[in-house]
Amino acid sequence: MEAEKLLDIIGADFYTGVPDSQLKALCNYLMDLYGIDFRHHIIAANEGNCTALAAGYHLATGKIPVVYLQNSGEGNIINPVASLLNDQVYAIPAIFIVGWRGEPGIHDEPQHIYQGRITLKLLEDMGIKTFVLDKATTEDELENVMSGFRAILASGRSVAFVVRKGAISYGGKTEYKNDYRMAREEIIRHIVAISGEDPIISTTGKASRELFEIREANGQDHKYDFLTVGSMGHSSSIALGAALQKPGTKIWCIDGDGAVLMHMGAMAVAGASGCGNMVHVVINNGSHETVGGMPTVAGNIDLVRIAEACGYAYAVCVDDFHALDKELEAAKKRNGLTLIEVKSAVGARADLGRPTTPAIENKRNFMEYLSMLD
Repeated sequence: MEAEKLLDIIGADFYTGVPDSQLKALCNYLMDLYGIDFRHHIIAANEGNCTALAAGYHLATGKIPVVYLQNSGEGNIINPVASLLNDQVYAIPAIFIVGWRGEPGIHDEPQHIYQGRITLKLLEDMGIKTFVLDKATTEDELENVMSGFRAILASGRSVAFVVRKGAISYGGKTEYKNDYRMAREEIIRHIVAISGEDPIISTTGKASRELFEIREANGQDHKYDFLTVGSMGHSSSIALGAALQKPGTKIWCIDGDGAVLMHMGAMAVAGASGCGNMVHVVINNGSHETVGGMPTVAGNIDLVRIAEACGYAYAVCVDDFHALDKELEAAKKRNGLTLIEVKSAVGARADLGRPTTPAIENKRNFMEYLSMLD
C-alpha cells in the first residue's frame, strides 16, 4: 500500500516516532510531506518520548495522534501506555504503526527473533487492538478496519497497525546527508588502531557491523569486542558496568547520536560514577542512518557541554582525522571519564556485511577475555 494512501485513510495530522527500516517508506513520505515540523511531525528520542508527545497533542487538540516505531521499541511504550494512555487512567487514544521485525517464519537477525515472536502479544496485553498490514491489504479492507478503529479510539483506547515487510511503499527519492566528510567505518578503524587490545563495546546497527568487518580485514580476534546488536541506547551503560568492575582496564564505547539520545540519562549516571577508565566515543552524523538516514536532533545540540554538565572529566568534539587521532591517543593515557564526539558523514558501504559470529559466542569470548584483564 502506498504511504500516502495509508495516511489518507488514517486521517491524522500529527505523527511522532523513532524511525524503522521496516517503515522506511512511511518515514520518507513523512519527511517529504512535513520535514521536521514540530506541530505535525517529530522524530523523538525514544518510543516513550513519542507516546508522551502524542498524549500532549491529544490533550491540546482532542484529535488522534499517530506514533510509529519498530517493534523493538514496544518495551519503551509499555509504561506510558499502561499508566498514562490506558482507558482506566486518562483514556488518551493513539494510533500506533509498528514495524514487525523478526516475524515468525521470516528470516531476521537474532536480536529480532524473540521480539518478533511476542510483538502481537505485547500489544494485546496492553489492551491495544491490532491489525496486521501486509502487501495484500486492499484500500477497501483498510477503510473497513479504520472504521472499526475509530469507534475504539472514541472510547479512549488505542489501536495499532502492525506492518509486515514490504507492506508500505513510496516512490519518492528522499536523500539524507550532512556537510561532514569522515566516514564512520574509517573513524572506527582509527579507534581500533589506537585502542590496541583494550575491550570495545559498540552500539546497535552499522557501527557494530563495521567493527566486526574491520577485525576480519585486520585478521584480529573478535574477543576484544562486545557487539550490542540490540538494546539501542544502552551500549554506554554496558560499557560503564564493565569499566566499573575492571578499573585497571581501559574500556572503549563506540556509540551513535541516535543511541545517545534514546537514553541520555545514562550520561548523568556515568558522570556521577567516578569512573576513570571509560572512553565514550559518540559518532554523530545527525541521523538514524542504520534504518534509513532520517534525522536526529543531535546535529543541533552540544554533546560536549552536556557531557561536562553530567560530570565527565573531559569532553571534546572533532571533525577531522588529525584531531581524532590526537584525542584518541590522549584518551588512552588519561585517567578520567572521557567523551569524544566525532562529526561524521551519513552513509555506509553498500556491501557492508553482518557479524557471522553468533551472539552467544560473542558474549562468551568477550567475557573470557575480560576475565584475563585487570
